Amino acid sequence: MTSLRIASVNVNGVRAAFRNGMGAWLENRGVDILALQEVRADTEHLEQLLGPEWNILHDAATAKGRAGVAIASRGKAEIHRVELGAPDFDSAGRWLEADYSVGSSVVTVVSTYVHSGNAEDALKMTEKYRFLDAMEERMPQLAEHSELAVIVGDLNVGHRELDIKNWRGNRKQAGFLPRERAYFDRFFGPLGETVTGVDESTGTGLGWVDIGRRWAGEVDGPYSWWSNRGQAFDNDTGWRIDYHVATPALADRVKHYGIDRAPSHAERWSDHAPVVVDYDI
Repeated sequence: MTSLRIASVNVNGVRAAFRNGMGAWLENRGVDILALQEVRADTEHLEQLLGPEWNILHDAATAKGRAGVAIASRGKAEIHRVELGAPDFDSAGRWLEADYSVGSSVVTVVSTYVHSGNAEDALKMTEKYRFLDAMEERMPQLAEHSELAVIVGDLNVGHRELDIKNWRGNRKQAGFLPRERAYFDRFFGPLGETVTGVDESTGTGLGWVDIGRRWAGEVDGPYSWWSNRGQAFDNDTGWRIDYHVATPALADRVKHYGIDRAPSHAERWSDHAPVVVDYDI
């Protein structure tokens, strides 16, 4: 049995994150696979910051300085893929899959950065729904490809009321719209069963597992992102929008889950906190 530690974090610009203390966190955290979102840098920047001991996969966004996802690992990936959705859909910088050999098993890790959307901008919401549609189509294929698969990253949706401190005030905001949340009802619904979403739509459950909710139970949070406005961080007025979404076989191998919330606002190096999970493989 091998313990595999997978960490995921939206760094909100990896160069700024390292300037503000990310390197010290990473040096002491014992991470085997590190998934990053909103890299907003070139591959050579990642190589310089992380150092030669890390093997780096990076998918940059089409627009320079925007989005970008990466996976860094102590071991080399066997295969990696970046395409998601229809050929005319630009998923660059938002979806990166990699296969890793761990003992006699293959673990598939996806780093993803879902669009934030804007409830007042129909075009932005259309792009977000297209991305979530593509995820919903890809997830069964991933589960067939590897029974030990996990999608990690900033999914930009609070699934349930427990996932947002001020959920009442955000019911009409992107990230907590009923249609967005209904995708997650299907993602986590019983495999093959008809699922009625919070928006009253119906679809088929995919059977994946929300590791954070399974581990924490029916409690508020724990949150992974806090607005920079006001005293959101100090008051823990946050959102849980950073996930480990795992196949059942991998979910059953979780031995620890945690969110590395900074001790204080001044010690933060991103507006998101890393989500760190230990898996027994």
